[in-house]
Amino acid sequence: MLNEFKAFIAKGNVMDLAVGVIIGGAFGLIVSSLVDDIIMPIVGAIFGGIDFSNFFIPLASGVTATTLEAAKEQGAVLAYGNFLTVLINFLILAWIIFLMVRAVNSLRKEEEVAPAAPAAPPADIALLSEIRDLLKK
Repeated sequence: MLNEFKAFIAKGNVMDLAVGVIIGGAFGLIVSSLVDDIIMPIVGAIFGGIDFSNFFIPLASGVTATTLEAAKEQGAVLAYGNFLTVLINFLILAWIIFLMVRAVNSLRKEEEVAPAAPAAPPADIALLSEIRDLLKK
């Protein structure tokens, strides 16, 4: 069983998947920072200094706070501002992945379009072709 596990782990696909997950996690952090630190402040400035992270609807009658953190301590809230931020984060990530897949697909199409050199015929076919050509003369 241990040898089977070693063979499974040593396969290229498993290692590629592991590298993809690690890079994907790091890429997710980059996109989160892009959304939280660059895009959302610009969007907030365009809409008059609105901070989406503090958008919430109180679900409990005792919630009177003006910030999301304080409101969560007072009771249940529907934090739709955070959802908007995560949604924008997802759309940016999905767009970037789409562009990457599109680029890879176009590279693959270019490789497929390049004509492959014709394979050399087997030795017996080549010999028969030579005999045919000699008989034609």
